[in-house]
Amino acid sequence: MIKAGIIGATGYAGQELVRLLLQHREAEIVWYGSRSYVEQTFSSVFGNVFQIVEDVCKSDDLQELSREADVIFTATPQGYLAGVLDEDILNNCRVIDLSADYRIKDVSVYEEWYKIKHKSPELIKEAVYGLCEINREQIKKARLIANPGCYPTCSTLAVYPLAKAGLIDMDTLIIDAKSGTSGAGRGAKVANLYCEVNENIKAYGVTTHRHTPEIEEQLSYASGKKVTLNFTPHLIPMNRGILITAYAKAKPGVTGEELRRVYQEAYGEEYFVRVLEEGVCPETKWVEGSNFVDVNVMLDERTGRVIMMGAMDNITKGAAGQAVQNMNLLFGIEEAEGLRLVPMVP
Repeated sequence: MIKAGIIGATGYAGQELVRLLLQHREAEIVWYGSRSYVEQTFSSVFGNVFQIVEDVCKSDDLQELSREADVIFTATPQGYLAGVLDEDILNNCRVIDLSADYRIKDVSVYEEWYKIKHKSPELIKEAVYGLCEINREQIKKARLIANPGCYPTCSTLAVYPLAKAGLIDMDTLIIDAKSGTSGAGRGAKVANLYCEVNENIKAYGVTTHRHTPEIEEQLSYASGKKVTLNFTPHLIPMNRGILITAYAKAKPGVTGEELRRVYQEAYGEEYFVRVLEEGVCPETKWVEGSNFVDVNVMLDERTGRVIMMGAMDNITKGAAGQAVQNMNLLFGIEEAEGLRLVPMVP
């Protein structure tokens, strides 16, 4: 059995890790780390695991945990892991980080967008960006995985096939994104109160959202050129889910049939990326509670623009599910183990 420890177990992503790992046939949780709830039972924080999890929450001592676990998941605020991770920990176990600390290769870009000083830039180079459908082979050999952000996961997978094939003008790319409120985390914030969110939809982080450089970097790798784009997220009154709608000018002569063929070739063998039937638009309700990403593409012949779409659960595939998928790759387990979750309806 793989011994797994979770730091930040009492946040939404951490709790989702618990839910998934409890169903995993080849892993067991040996450490429920939570700075806020030390010595409290985990089930007193999340009643959904009452009489399922009897463990108490432990501290965030990564050094001690690394001697007990085969893999550590860190579902922690930006800057935490970069401040404590060292060679001793990485020599003891694998680390899958759900924060942004090791996602962006240019440390100056990270510091500009996240407004914090990176405390272990020497580890950035070896960290592997854990988007499994794209970096599968590199992930298998890694000690440190930078688990992608939720918006970047859905955005990159929705756009990646056409960026790589060179069928769209990357200079014209615009990504419109919408997310449920769980994406903002479990901390108390006035903007996320029920009365603020219910019966409302609002843009936020306009021109400044911290996932922008992550998306730009990944699509730059795909297209082979530097990508600068407009990314605008919106908060919508639901718990889970992300919907991406991206727009770009098609290259001359590109047809709708060609676009669909490229998606089928890119994802035809992927279990977790589902290319929908022609004309069917992705919906968040068809992926809720699962590790699936639904994508589709359409060509607007009138305007010459391509519309790329994606939907996924921001806590599962956008965080914890993808982290477990990375763990499976790291330890040579069947990639879908613990993740064959049929989406919840309604």
